[in-house]
Amino acid sequence: MKTKLTLITCLLAGSVLAVEGAAQLAAFDPAEETPGGEVGTIDDHGKNAFSLPYPGLSDQQKTDFVVGNSFFKKAWVEAPSSTKARDGLGPHFVAQSCGACHTLDGRGAPPDFKNGIQQDQPMALLIRLSIPGQKPDPVYGGQLNNRAIPNVKPEGKVQIKYEPIAGQFADGTKYELLKPQYHITDLAYGPMHKDVMLSPRIAPQMIGLGLLEAIPETDILANAAKQKADNKGIAGVPNYVYDAFAKKELIGRFGWKANVASIGHQSAGAFLGDIGITSSVNPKEDCMPAQKDCKKSPSGGKPEIDDKTLKQVILYSQTLAVPTRRDADSPATLRGKQIFKDANCVSCHTPSYKTGEFKAIPQLAKQTIYPYTDLLLHDMGEGLADGRPDGRANGRQWKTPPLWGLGLVHTVNGHTRFLHDGRARNLMEAVLWHGGEAEASKQYVLKLNAADRENLLTFLNSL
Repeated sequence: MKTKLTLITCLLAGSVLAVEGAAQLAAFDPAEETPGGEVGTIDDHGKNAFSLPYPGLSDQQKTDFVVGNSFFKKAWVEAPSSTKARDGLGPHFVAQSCGACHTLDGRGAPPDFKNGIQQDQPMALLIRLSIPGQKPDPVYGGQLNNRAIPNVKPEGKVQIKYEPIAGQFADGTKYELLKPQYHITDLAYGPMHKDVMLSPRIAPQMIGLGLLEAIPETDILANAAKQKADNKGIAGVPNYVYDAFAKKELIGRFGWKANVASIGHQSAGAFLGDIGITSSVNPKEDCMPAQKDCKKSPSGGKPEIDDKTLKQVILYSQTLAVPTRRDADSPATLRGKQIFKDANCVSCHTPSYKTGEFKAIPQLAKQTIYPYTDLLLHDMGEGLADGRPDGRANGRQWKTPPLWGLGLVHTVNGHTRFLHDGRARNLMEAVLWHGGEAEASKQYVLKLNAADRENLLTFLNSL
């Protein structure tokens, strides 16, 4: 560390002052070392840190976790096939398995570039489509699928270009951001609607999803009320969306725009939209009227994934444990935590909750967890805007993503691409893309000296 911080003492309630440099440290809370609570945390910081189940699952839950893991990660094949339990891929699809996008249950990344040339079609980065009125594109539907089974045409290709944006911190240190531009080429069924809107979405990591589902709705709404009362320019709002399992509108918790309310709905939706696998809640293939080859393609069954198997994949997705914190009590981490608070990042990245009753997995109730999210939508400024409404989210709003596991993304996935489309190449770039309601927080960070910028990153990487 460039700034020497000498810790006088750690008080569990209240802040702590450093002797030299008057650098204030946040309090160390031992409970934060187990961010998934007693039942949802695993002490593993290696390659499989995102792939381990909650401790304390029952024998039946452990069995379902293993089966769900298999159907999450192994590739589906086109029908007809001797592999009856896994056939039905497509006709259109983005990936052949959930695990192809959520590699090792972690975070996806945009395609690599070499000498300025895009090397592959994106897999973990999908493109949502809609036209005004929140309607699907009349020819291509609600999502572009850039792969297809034999005798069916892929809908199109995604081409990405990056525009460099230069900037500098108050101390003169320069930085560069990359602004992506998305173009759809090789359209197989004719042009898209003239007013089509594109929204790129990267596959997020999978840890702690059941715990997020167990946060009481009243606590999410309380976040919005507190932000309004604080009057600091933060004005989070909930999204409300139809849930296919509850068969009613619920508060949104998942997806980059909180456009999904439950892991069940998310799982069934991803099976259909990303892999082309029908289920009892999504019984029809997603073929648009103009896609004759899609409509004539063989089916893997009605539905292609049965309710029991889908339920096991849902349980698997709900029970991936959160890794323990690293160096949560170090002076550098506590200094970064204090900066995180002083910059008012905590208004949106709400540190902790106590989970409520959760019928699907009763063990997840009454856990003190530290996801660092308010699960609300916020105006993040023009720089991040996709211009595409999604439920009650407008084209400038994004949900505050949870931050747990952030520092292990490189270990698990070998990259550090962040934000909804993976444009940020590291955590500091992700911070510097913040605008809108988070503009004041970004300006606070821009004025930090190099040592405190490093302390902030140390804190984020400890999560």
